[in-house]
Formats: sequence, structure tokens, C-alpha cells
Amino acid sequence: MRNQVVTTSPSGLRKDTLPYRLYEKAKRLGIWNPRDLDFSRDKEDWLTMTDDQRAGILRLISQFQAGEEAVTVDLLPLIMVIASEGRLEEEMFLTTFLFEEAKHTEFFRLLLDALDIHEDLSVHHAPTYRKIFYEILPETMQRLKHDSSPKAVADASVVYNMFVEGMLAETGYYSFYQSLEKVGKMPGLLEGIGYLKRDESRHIGYGTFLLQRLICEDPSLYEYVEQRLGELLPLAIALNQEGLQDRDESDPMAVDADSVMQFSMKQFQLRLEKLQRAKDRTVEELYRMPEEAFGVL
Repeated sequence: MRNQVVTTSPSGLRKDTLPYRLYEKAKRLGIWNPRDLDFSRDKEDWLTMTDDQRAGILRLISQFQAGEEAVTVDLLPLIMVIASEGRLEEEMFLTTFLFEEAKHTEFFRLLLDALDIHEDLSVHHAPTYRKIFYEILPETMQRLKHDSSPKAVADASVVYNMFVEGMLAETGYYSFYQSLEKVGKMPGLLEGIGYLKRDESRHIGYGTFLLQRLICEDPSLYEYVEQRLGELLPLAIALNQEGLQDRDESDPMAVDADSVMQFSMKQFQLRLEKLQRAKDRTVEELYRMPEEAFGVL
């Protein structure tokens, strides 16, 4: 039973805290409409590509389409845990988080509709992708419905924010740019990816904050977080390998496998370094840190 209404209490909303500032930033920068994007050039470009080029881009689009749907569906248990703890400012930001994931799902579906693609795209989901998005992500997030312990919340944030968003999605954006920007194709898709990347920087920033807060409150969690990320790393490597194994290096749209792998490993190291810093900070220091310190665009 609720025993206090925070916004009418003497403390009111903590507007100087990082979660509230992320909420304010989301109101300013997150209100873009996927339906305003122009995919007419994308459709023209699509028709000029070779079968292999279309197959490579469609594989990536299909993974993002299913991935964005998955993170939209699977976020709610975390929101419920944060709400049950009375962390109103964090919950307020998480409402924008869920809204944005829903828009990302819509964005990729609108793109597929514009390209007149309506077949079953799950054929493009390789075994590693299925392991991550069909098993690990939903199982980890659904666990929060019956286990809201700090360790379970940390596990959810590691899988969702650090791994799926902070490594896999970031590497996917990189691959889109490497493949399409250098040949000047599909500007509507790339414009949307720019909006997604900005939105996701807030999501990853919140996840970094959440994990740092949990580590501040219980320093022993850092070892578990580090171990969990290490367990997930081979899946990121395998996913990259599965996606790049059939590429034609002479194709101007081909992405360089080594650069993709290096980018992915850089994201892994970046996440760890940011989390390590929590061991030397207090929770109040975290609340007052600038958004830029968490990589928020």
C-alpha cells in the first residue's frame, strides 16, 4: 500500500538527479516520429542493389526489427521493480524509455513496409541470435517478476543495457553506417538510425547509472557484473562471425570484419571501465554526475 505521495511531500521531485535529467532530455530529443521519415530514396536504392547486398542489409534489418520488439516487450518487469522501490524519477525516465523502444519497433516495420517486404524474416536469425533474443533476454527480464533482488536487477541491466544495447545494437549501428553511408544509399534508414542511436545513448546511460548505483550500494556485485559480461562476450563474437561469414570483400557495401570486431570489443571494454568507477563513488555523487559522463548524446 502506498504510504506517501512523493510529489506532495516536502522533498518533491529530485530535479537535479541524473534520472530526472535524462527524463528532461528525452522530452526534448525523443519526440521524433518514424512516420515523418522519407523512405522513397531507400526504395529506389533497394531496387538497384544486388541480391547479395539486399540479403546482407535485410539480415541486419530483420535482427533489429525482432530485437526492438523484444526489448519493448521485455522492459516492463524492470519498470515494475523500480516503481515498487519508490524511485519515482527513475520510473519517470523509464516511461520515455519504453515509449522510445516502441517507436524503434515501428520504425523498422515502416521501413520494411516501404520496401514491400512482408515475408517471415526469422529465417535470418542465426543460432546465436536466437539464443540471445529468444532465450537469454526474455528469461532474464521475466525473472524480475518473482525475484527483485539487487543481483537479479543487476543481471537484467547487464543483459539488457550493457550487452544487448551497449554492445550488440551499437555494433549493428556501426555496421549500417559502414555498409550504406560510404556508398550513399538508403538515407531514410540512416536518418532513423541516427535518432535511434541518440535514444539508445540515454537508455545505456541509465543502465550504466543503475548498475553503478547497485554496485555503490553493494560493492560485491561488481565481481558478479564483470563475470556476467565475460560470459556474454563470446555470444557477441559469435554473432558477429555469423553475420559476416558470407560477405564478399570486393563488394563496395561489404563491411570490414576486423573493424566490426574491434568496435564490438571496444564497446565491451568501455562498459566495464564505466562500471569500475562506481567502486570509488557514492550514490549521491552518481545522482549529480553529468549525462556526458555516462555517454549520453
